[in-house]
Amino acid sequence: MKMKSIVFALALSIGLFAVSCSSSSNENEGDTLPIVGKWGIVKVGTNINGVETLTDPPQNTSGCDHDFINLKIDNTMASGDYSSLVSPCALSTLSGTYTKSGGTLTTVINGVTTTYDIVNLTLSELKLKEANGAVSVYIR
Repeated sequence: MKMKSIVFALALSIGLFAVSCSSSSNENEGDTLPIVGKWGIVKVGTNINGVETLTDPPQNTSGCDHDFINLKIDNTMASGDYSSLVSPCALSTLSGTYTKSGGTLTTVINGVTTTYDIVNLTLSELKLKEANGAVSVYIR
């Protein structure tokens, strides 16, 4: 009987340790990953009532690099847009600032402040969601 109690206690301890370790490492993963870098937009869409619909971004001009955001270490940023209206793949950029706090990213470009929920942040993907449900997916 005593042996069963020891085995049960040991199994319970290992189980609790495994759950506590996996929970804490996943919860804070986005807080420790760097958001700094050049992110090219690859998908846009909506997330309404938990239903996500994503498509190729219409703002990406065929034959050109992807439109992008470049988040710099000093909290400045550039937003790049490729267009072929005047000349093939002409790049226009806007400058601004950004802040990341927990699970949100706030940008200020030309005096316009936009706050996004960071849905996913990995070393290669950044997924942002606006309050209106608009979703943007970027890759490095």
